[in-house]
Amino acid sequence: MGRGRQKAKQTKVARGLKYFSPETDYRALEQELTSGRRNDVVTDTRRAPVEEDDIDESPWADER
Repeated sequence: MGRGRQKAKQTKVARGLKYFSPETDYRALEQELTSGRRNDVVTDTRRAPVEEDDIDESPWADER
């Protein structure tokens, strides 16, 4: 008996989400896109490759 009621609720929720369209704040979007701060996911997550010669295990590595 519960499956039909559960499916009906899920269908109702799915339809509500499908046709829901919130108001878009274009001014906030424009400010975010034109801000001086740059948040580029690609450039923020990439790092320069580290050469093994550049790695120092300790500050006294040259004294060996």
